[in-house]
Amino acid sequence: MNIVCLDLEGVLVPEIWIAFAEASGIPELKRTTRDEPDYDKLMKWRIGILKEHGLGLKEIQETIAKIDPMPGAKEFLDELRSTTQAVILSDTFEEFAKPLMAKLGWPTILCNSLVVAEDGEITGFKLRCEQTKLSTVKAFQSVGYETIATGDSYNDLGMIKASKAGFLFKSTDKIKADNPEIKSCETYEELLALIKAAL
Repeated sequence: MNIVCLDLEGVLVPEIWIAFAEASGIPELKRTTRDEPDYDKLMKWRIGILKEHGLGLKEIQETIAKIDPMPGAKEFLDELRSTTQAVILSDTFEEFAKPLMAKLGWPTILCNSLVVAEDGEITGFKLRCEQTKLSTVKAFQSVGYETIATGDSYNDLGMIKASKAGFLFKSTDKIKADNPEIKSCETYEELLALIKAAL
């Protein structure tokens, strides 16, 4: 029995923080898990910048409402889900993901949650567990699933390497160069073919 584990941002939808950096005019917020391997450090830094600029959940959600899935993402997901079980494993937050899941046809997503004050200020975040993606892949394996994983960033490498097959999708040149043993692709057609071959 197989289950395909997909990253969300950079694989199915554009990077939320990059879109918000552009919308808010705060270029520092373009930093993502492609640039910073330490997620805890990255999120604390982001929350500090939001506080400094007086921005909260409402402003980020307004940007997310305008984000569409990457061209071909929904069709890829529909085709994949007609073939095998698939789940999205993301370090994003429930408060960000819902409108994007609606546009993708409500796939299953396992992600984190934000700590939000009454006035909408983001004061912290709660991870589901340590090393969320790797831990989840190991949990699926512990109940009889073989996993196939795809992502684009540093925080995807654990689940990719722990799976029976794993692929980088539209990743950076540095991540690809540092991990030459991981097959890499740039289109959904290529990715679908790699996944189907691994099933």
